[in-house]
Order: sequence, then C-alpha cells, then structure tokens
Amino acid sequence: MDASLENKVALVTGSSRGIGRAVAQRLAAEGATVVVTARSKSPMPSARSGGNQVVSGSLDETIEVIEAAGGRALSLTANLEDPGERDELIGRVVELAGGIDILVNNAGFADYARVEDMSFDTFDRTIDHYLRAPFALAKAAIPHMRARGAGWIVNIGSVTGVSPRRPFPDAGMVRGGDVVYASTKAAVHRFSQGLAAELLRDNIAVNCVAPSTAISTPGAASLIPDGYETEPVEYLAQTVLEMCRQSASERTGLVAFSLHYPWHHGLEVRSLDGRTVLPRREPPEFANPNISPSGL
Repeated sequence: MDASLENKVALVTGSSRGIGRAVAQRLAAEGATVVVTARSKSPMPSARSGGNQVVSGSLDETIEVIEAAGGRALSLTANLEDPGERDELIGRVVELAGGIDILVNNAGFADYARVEDMSFDTFDRTIDHYLRAPFALAKAAIPHMRARGAGWIVNIGSVTGVSPRRPFPDAGMVRGGDVVYASTKAAVHRFSQGLAAELLRDNIAVNCVAPSTAISTPGAASLIPDGYETEPVEYLAQTVLEMCRQSASERTGLVAFSLHYPWHHGLEVRSLDGRTVLPRREPPEFANPNISPSGL
C-alpha cells in the first residue's frame, strides 16, 4: 500500500458485494476512508422484477474484509430508489466521515427484457438506478468537493454502452434484451464526459470506468452466457483507483475500460489489498472493437 489516498474520504455505492466491494477494497488499500453503502446491512433478494432469490454479500462482510487488510471503512444503508434516502446520502456521509473527496457511482441492477416485453416499471427503475441516482449524488457532492478544493467522481459504465459490433449477432446475452440497460450506460458515458467539462475549473475530475468484457458477480452471473470468458474484478478496481490519483487538469473526461486502459498505458495492476502485482492482461480478441484503448 502506498497510502496515495491517505486523508481522503470515498463513497462507493452498491458495495455489499461484487464490483462495488472490490472498488471499496482497492481504495481502502491505498489509504482512503471508505464509506460503503447498500440497501441493507444484510443480504437481500435480487432487485430484478419478481426477484426473490437472496444474493450473497453484505455491508458487514465488506467492512470485515477491508479492516482485515488494515483499511478503514464505515457503512451507511440507503435505498437509492427512495428519493429521500438518495437525496440525504451525501449529507450523511459528510456528517459521518467529515467530508467527501471521492464518489463512485456503482449501484444498480440489470433487468433485461426485450423492448416489446419490458414493463414501464422496469424501464423507470433502470433509468432511476443508472442515470437519476448518479446525477443526484454528483449534484449533492459537488459543493462539498468544491469547498475542499478538489474531488473525483467515477461512474461505472458498461461495454454495452459502446456501439455494438456489426453485423448484429442473432442473439445477445442469455436473457437477451439489454437495449434499455445499454442505453442508460451510454448516457452515463456521455454524462461523465459532459460533467467533466463543467467541473474542470473546480478541479473536480469526472471519469467513467467499465469492464472490457464482463465480470461475474453474485448479481450478474445469471446474465452471462455459459462459456463466456469473464475478466477478474481486480483490473476494474485498479482502473477506478487510477481515476482518483490525478487532478482534473491531468485526467478527466475519460471512458476507460478495465483491460484496455491498464494494458494501453502500461499500468501496474495490484490485488484488492494492494500487496500483490498481478500479471499484465491483454484485452481479448473478442472484445468490442469500438472500445478506445486510451479511454479518450
């Protein structure tokens, strides 16, 4: 650990498991005090339509793994579908941790359905999770970051938000129907770039990080086709960390993909506890050719 984020406070949403937990671990390993948040401290049923399967992972487990590695973490429960809880979250973080320097918008759920079959309730929830929540949390965090003289906002995107390869495949993911999810992720990419331009003079960096392929997490495993080659979560967590290392004048407005960006820039990728250097991992040939390796 090089303590590059010492004295920084980071909020990572959706950090009871999966990508959010991995990002929280990696930031904590570099010295940040990480506030982790999810709907509940205990495992809960899936947020997908009709979901009744309890997904493994809890905030208490995230706290335990961070503290076991020597990091500092605090937890707050917040249901980002509840406007009151969502709008109060940043204020609660500031009160609990004394401020906020880093915001990682990760929370969400992918509820796939073909357009003709998707309910408006699912459509609205997808927009709320992936666009309204990042907007609301960034809006609330900006004044606090500006007052501290700097800040870093990282939004988690998706390779589905990139133009699909042609010719179009006959079938998509296992359940198919990722059009609305992908559309919101494309909006997150553009939101990140536009907000970066708005906040450059405030020294608040805004970047977007996405998997180059797919990451198998407790919440997303059922959406990944059998035999599809997934990538280790450590490479995404490292890419998020890289977006929190430099000022806005040096690094902002990027849409960076977790295998492409470290490979292209020759960056060292470490384990989630920061103690082990992982092998360089080249993006696979089957990755979407429309990804920009540099993140530009």
